[in-house]
Amino acid sequence: MSLAELVHVSALEQARLLRRREIRSQELVGLYLDRIAAHNPALSAFVSVFDARARRAARAADDALDRAARRGAADSIPPLLGVPIGVKDLNFVRGSRTRMGSHGVLPLYSPVDDATVAKLRAAGLIVLGKLATSELGALPVTEPDTHPPTRNPWDPSRTAGGSSGGSGAAVAAGLLPWAQGSDGAGSIRIPSAFCGLVGVKPSRGRVANAFGRDDRTLLYTCGPLARSVADATALLDVMAGLTVGRPHWLSPPPCPYGQMTEPSPRLRIKLAVDSPIAAAEPEWAAAARAVGSALAAEGHRVEEVEMARGSVDDFLPIYQRMLADVPWVRADRLQPATRWLVEAGRRNSPTLAHAAYMTLRERVLAWVGDAELVLTPAVVGPPPPIGAWRGPDGEAVFRAYAVYGAFTAPFNITGQPAVALPVASSREGLPIAVQLVAPVGREDRVLAVAREVEALFPGRPRVPVSSSMS
Repeated sequence: MSLAELVHVSALEQARLLRRREIRSQELVGLYLDRIAAHNPALSAFVSVFDARARRAARAADDALDRAARRGAADSIPPLLGVPIGVKDLNFVRGSRTRMGSHGVLPLYSPVDDATVAKLRAAGLIVLGKLATSELGALPVTEPDTHPPTRNPWDPSRTAGGSSGGSGAAVAAGLLPWAQGSDGAGSIRIPSAFCGLVGVKPSRGRVANAFGRDDRTLLYTCGPLARSVADATALLDVMAGLTVGRPHWLSPPPCPYGQMTEPSPRLRIKLAVDSPIAAAEPEWAAAARAVGSALAAEGHRVEEVEMARGSVDDFLPIYQRMLADVPWVRADRLQPATRWLVEAGRRNSPTLAHAAYMTLRERVLAWVGDAELVLTPAVVGPPPPIGAWRGPDGEAVFRAYAVYGAFTAPFNITGQPAVALPVASSREGLPIAVQLVAPVGREDRVLAVAREVEALFPGRPRVPVSSSMS
């Protein structure tokens, strides 16, 4: 295998090649750093690159792998030692600054890793840099004032999504084998859908909150973006502490998800292609129905229903309050949409936000009912062009973009685990993805069905067709 071919090899296979000493971490890290240098100026996926630091970590990883190989003690080293990863710029990485995509936040230097990054490092992963986010993670596009907009490798005139847009663009373009992201209303699933990736939003309580906050009603959680269900599952195991460290407060499964290979039992599945906020465009609705038909042919009981009633206004007080709680923010330096959200959130009392949360949570859970799985389009349509909505009216900008979270945001309220994965290509050659949602704590179920869907749709898009990404 040539060095260039490693870009198209799964992260798990890269880990296996490293452990067998068929490749060296210094080669692998150097390959990705070279690709970042070549392609990031056009994509704006990375906001900072730890070139020298990553190369030192790769040398140390090779030394450890060599020692383990000589002793025949491969099981004594971390499971993913020497494999690269990137971290979203909402998370703290020791020895680096965090900007959160904003001029309204002073660059926050951290001498320590946050809880999420510490788990990644304990697994042996090498952090290559910080990945772009929308300002404070507020929008489903990544176009902050702090750097040029993050572009979609499938069509650079379009957004890579947000708020984990840098993560989506980097993995889709082969600048990383996988990446960490976070999701408060679809921020992992939306860029995964736009960029043809598998993105997992874990259950609330599955992954320790990166900043040690109380998880019981928080909307956001960290999770993986990857090119396959297997890679995403392995990275989830690391983030959840199921392969290294300790699991969070949800009861841990009997074994890591990556070791669960049994097929899913036949399930009661609710299929919805129309949200009260926005109906999916025809190609996206057709793809979700095609997945439903394929699962029904495999013995699942699939029923198409209308989605729970609701509106952006039902969600807004909760989301606004979450953003208002971000510390060290100067609202007068924020972009219009983020400023509108933060200022409104500061006017809303925590009591009002909690009441809205409880009402919406009960409504969505009542709609889910006894369904054992929910199937929807991941997004309503193709990624919008860069700069589709701009202007001084922050509320108008936010509402224009809010439709892209129509199918994702409800399940941040309920805390249910959800997976976005590509199943088809549009007439324009863009990825089309579906979303699978399981009950709280049942990552095993949603991942098992995701593996089934992945096998049923082998022609799904895998890498951008753009020759510039080769």
